[in-house]
Amino acid sequence: MRRLIILTIAVFLAVPLFAQAKHPFTFEDMMSLKRISEPIVSPDGKWVLFSAIDVSLEANTKTPHVWVVPMAEGEAREIIPAQDADRPRWAPDGKRFLFLSTKEGGSQIWIADFDGTKGTVTNLHKLTSIATEADGPLWSPDGKNILFVSNVYPECGDEACNAKKLEEEEKSKVKALVFTHLFYRHWNAYKKGKRSHLLVISTEGGESHDLTPGDYDVPPFSLGGQDDYAFSPDGQEVCYTSNHDKVEALSTNNDLFIVPVNGGAAKKITDNPASDSSPLYSPDGKYIAYRAQVRPGDESDRFRLMVYNRHSGYRRNLTEQFDQWVGTFTWAPDSSKIFFASESEGESPAYSVTVKTELVEGEKGTEIHVHGAKANAEPIIGGFDDDLAVTPDGKALLFTRMSIKAPKEIYRASLAAPGAEAPAAFETQEVCTDASGKIKPGGCKSTSPEGASQLTHLNDRVLSAVSMSPLEPFWFTGAANAKVEGFLVKPPNFDPHKKCPVKFILHGGPEVPMGDEWTYRWNAELFAASGYVVIMINFHGSPGYGQKFIDSINGDWGGAPFEDLMKGLDYAERTYPFIDKDRECALGASYGGYMANWVLGHTNRFKCIVSHDGTFNTESAWGTTEELWFPEWEFKGPLYGNRELYRKWSPHLSATNFKTPTLVVHGQFDYRLDVSEGFQLFTTLQRLGVPSEMLYFPDEGHWVLKPQNSQLWYKTVNGWVDQWVKK
Repeated sequence: MRRLIILTIAVFLAVPLFAQAKHPFTFEDMMSLKRISEPIVSPDGKWVLFSAIDVSLEANTKTPHVWVVPMAEGEAREIIPAQDADRPRWAPDGKRFLFLSTKEGGSQIWIADFDGTKGTVTNLHKLTSIATEADGPLWSPDGKNILFVSNVYPECGDEACNAKKLEEEEKSKVKALVFTHLFYRHWNAYKKGKRSHLLVISTEGGESHDLTPGDYDVPPFSLGGQDDYAFSPDGQEVCYTSNHDKVEALSTNNDLFIVPVNGGAAKKITDNPASDSSPLYSPDGKYIAYRAQVRPGDESDRFRLMVYNRHSGYRRNLTEQFDQWVGTFTWAPDSSKIFFASESEGESPAYSVTVKTELVEGEKGTEIHVHGAKANAEPIIGGFDDDLAVTPDGKALLFTRMSIKAPKEIYRASLAAPGAEAPAAFETQEVCTDASGKIKPGGCKSTSPEGASQLTHLNDRVLSAVSMSPLEPFWFTGAANAKVEGFLVKPPNFDPHKKCPVKFILHGGPEVPMGDEWTYRWNAELFAASGYVVIMINFHGSPGYGQKFIDSINGDWGGAPFEDLMKGLDYAERTYPFIDKDRECALGASYGGYMANWVLGHTNRFKCIVSHDGTFNTESAWGTTEELWFPEWEFKGPLYGNRELYRKWSPHLSATNFKTPTLVVHGQFDYRLDVSEGFQLFTTLQRLGVPSEMLYFPDEGHWVLKPQNSQLWYKTVNGWVDQWVKK
């Protein structure tokens, strides 16, 4: 308390009597924010490790560092300042932790000795020096081994073979590749004959050995989220995700496998023809929880929370009546509950589901089954929350929280002790579902418990100096008379008596909804900062409103979503008198880029359009994308068997209607939506004489990630909108 008083006096003396006014959010402000990862709780529950990325606009770099914050009151501190450090994970004894660093020889695993009394690092040493590099490390619960991912040559059986082949490839003057099957490239890179495999190495060092040999990726490619592999509590077994279907480009059929850590044949434990992923053992070792979809080939199917009984092999859906997607999840220490995050109506509350056991008499004798509690999933905290972790004593839930006005920070909320009543702070939570468990359209939202507290404050200084506006949700009647949610962000220093131009953001996916969340690529506060109202619509196809709402987009790409967008904008224009309906620009990327192209051919209400990485020609996009399961699900089959539906929803066939000035953006390494889609659109606009420009990135993929490229992107996009709208 005394220190707080001294700091307060010092701050008071350091600033003028009249505090400086806050300034509108800038790109430089955004780049100065630290990008925080998930919380990793120490075995004794006293410390929380996490990594935070520092961005240097001048050096054009993003550098992660490891930080620690005490669970009790105290400040977060960077504890490995001399080198880049990422993905920290505790040793079981809490006296060491591992992390990744590129300080010497690519991405390698390092070990840090930790003083739990002072919260400091006392020594560092590098564990791996593997030519194919290391990623995603986990410390085994018995403390003996470390599991990690490496991109290896499947025909190799040891590190020496992999190192030799990698050196030969790098030195060869011939860079040609031979393809023998689909999935020869993915996301932003060509496969080049390598596979991701799980390797294990002793914590004492030595050579690693491959736990998952064969011509399969373990784990499959992922854009983030929970690990697709895990150790058993005794450290003797690993469960992992892999897709063994013959044509991977058509398949979402990920399965779960188990393999002994000391080597041996792997055993498949799921037979679901759709995706099974994200395995996580219960602390008591009885179960493996995981996420599952049930429709083969549909990446937009609902993710369910499943539990596999290791004794009986029985599998159970714990969220059968929960009509939302299950996101990241974690077990309670006593294995009685599972906590998970799930997007709902522009938020991502945390939920809990109780795990109960029962004895069932079967043909093979008594089997132990598991099922969810009758209450099913119950919201326990509200907000846009993720990266859940429970303290070892089960008394607190840690999580990251973000909003439209702030990036991720780490929070802590009290939980009821096992067998005790829930804290009073949780008693006001409302379940936003009807009697059947489906989400209520426009229904209630859960609210944060009073016991939630913010553990980290790494971005307070930057954010305290900028002026931002909160997210304002609204509801309207969209396609098929359904209730559809939209959002509005006002400019800073908003004057309700002045008319404001509009940036109308079309979200991607289409299963990537908008909401009270932070993003660095399409930041609503940055778009609003120069005097714009930002409007976003979660049209049909968006998660968070029930699976039926998501499925409605299948085979109807330009139908209900387009109708929702136009009706949502109509509603906003009628409802908010400060909107200048004569000065509006539509902007979108990925599916939002497709929709921007569709808008271009179906309405002239906008003064300008920005189309980033969007499908222009659905026929050519089918032949150039890598994940063929996506168009073949959405358009109900391959192009050669269902050309009419592809053509029905292809923006290029409406090109004679193009009149709106359009900025086209695309990256060379975008293999999800090939750069040729952007070139075709720009060529068409130029030949039609429509005012147009193209921003081409030769070194980016589907997303613009490099700091200086991002700076150019925002400058060009905002400049294009200003050119046609602001004047």
